[in-house]
Amino acid sequence: MPMIRMRPGSSATAFIVGAAGALGAAALLRRRSPGGAQRWTRRNHAGQPVTLFEGPAYAVGAAAGALAGGAGAPAAVAGLGAALFGGLDDLGGDGSSKGLRGHLAAARRGELTTGAVKIVGLGTTGLISAHLIDRAGQQNGIPATLVGGGVIAGSANLANLLDLRPGRALKVVLLAAVPLVSASGGSHETAAGCARWAATSAPAAAAAAGAALAMAPDDLAGRTMLGDTGANSAGALLGAALVARTGPCGRLVALAVLTALTLASERVSFTSVIEKTPVLRELDALGRPSRTSPTASAP
Repeated sequence: MPMIRMRPGSSATAFIVGAAGALGAAALLRRRSPGGAQRWTRRNHAGQPVTLFEGPAYAVGAAAGALAGGAGAPAAVAGLGAALFGGLDDLGGDGSSKGLRGHLAAARRGELTTGAVKIVGLGTTGLISAHLIDRAGQQNGIPATLVGGGVIAGSANLANLLDLRPGRALKVVLLAAVPLVSASGGSHETAAGCARWAATSAPAAAAAAGAALAMAPDDLAGRTMLGDTGANSAGALLGAALVARTGPCGRLVALAVLTALTLASERVSFTSVIEKTPVLRELDALGRPSRTSPTASAP
């Protein structure tokens, strides 16, 4: 039987290392829980205990996969930076302020919430990642880099907004990764500046997908959850892959969509929309035991 050889710097390498790294990190965290297991335990909507170990395990595995696949520093900065600030909110947040509106209202009252710190942190790490992507790809224009940073931060935030039911955010990561991994490689940009293919984009998305697939069984079963740590990391990594693959026009479109969805989440429940849409409802429930209760995002 012929051996399958994976060359360093490939999507296959990123996917496999991402999955294996996430599983290994999760096993290590279960054996040696920093601060004790209780510190990492939350309650879902049904009052059942779930662990947050999945979040850091996902972030470590996905970052390792991205680096092994050749995505480089931009992906690592995006994924690990978002995980760091997400972890601050997971472990240090009190849940008193929710959503963008809540954190901004608290800021106007002179209160500094962990969520507000996270918003600034995601923006900063997203901008650094976009700068590294553009510097490596010789993308010209500070405005394009600024928009790219917004795309990465917005993607991180949107993934977290979806982490409200078992497996939901991970399914979105897997679906979103498909076009980013399957698109042709190479490195060029369209005349309109809307699409730009960079060889580092596919490995970043593949690593995000590999870690997501590895974490899916326990997440779907309601035993673990991504929390802000994992969800922010997953979204940022996909955002970095998207930025590496788009020019100024494409980034503007992506940022507009992300902004619209974020603002809509302040007024409309994504869960309500999904439950009222048959196709989305079935996809959302796919793989989730019927007895599993909805899993809430960590504060």
